[in-house]
Amino acid sequence: MQTALITGASGGVATALAERLRARSWRLALVTRDASRVQAQAGDLVIEADVGTEQGAESAIAQACEAFGAPPAAVAHCAGAVLVAPLARTSEAQYRQCLSANLDSAFFVSKAYAPRVQKAGQGGSLLLFSSVAAGIGVANHAAIAIAKGGVEGLVRALAADFSASGLRVNAIAPGLMHTPATARMLSSEASAKAIRAQYPLGRHGEAEDAAALGSFLLSEEAGWVTGQVIALDGGFQAVRPLVRGA
Repeated sequence: MQTALITGASGGVATALAERLRARSWRLALVTRDASRVQAQAGDLVIEADVGTEQGAESAIAQACEAFGAPPAAVAHCAGAVLVAPLARTSEAQYRQCLSANLDSAFFVSKAYAPRVQKAGQGGSLLLFSSVAAGIGVANHAAIAIAKGGVEGLVRALAADFSASGLRVNAIAPGLMHTPATARMLSSEASAKAIRAQYPLGRHGEAEDAAALGSFLLSEEAGWVTGQVIALDGGFQAVRPLVRGA
């Protein structure tokens, strides 16, 4: 039976990914800061930990290893936070929280997982999450762009460090997806329409879009894919659609 650890387990993407992996008979360890918010199923291991700290990430991975009898075959680091704010209105506390939630957590989860995979000699897959804001300038995204740009650098560095151990490291860089974290941004039809218009494919993303790509990258079907940051953004970074005049 394949095993996976998912951080940020109460979030929309993590929940959708967990459903996909369960359907493929994976055994799951779900990591969250608040177990009462996780949609766990029978057989799931729920771990309370703050992976924004080294101690929390180490504890989460260690508990999963103990329960599974080996390092998880896959780790999906879905924990994170979105900060959309002008530079001048971003406080030091907001900035540091953004980096802790997105970049520090990715580093500490990777540090807890990758050396264990290397020592076990079993191979594995590590999936991180970036953002379109790391690949193209998006207004009012300075802090999150810094954090996710760091995540993308981390992906390539880890892929180089651990490829000989059979550990694959990749990331998904999504555009705006409809999840509980973004519900307020899509709460009115006017704002939802304006957001959809930014994407060449004419819609915002859904958590299921990320879950579909994530489950592929974690699986052996992606066994020759590593060091990649894959845009999942409806063409936002790659395509400039033709806009016809009135």
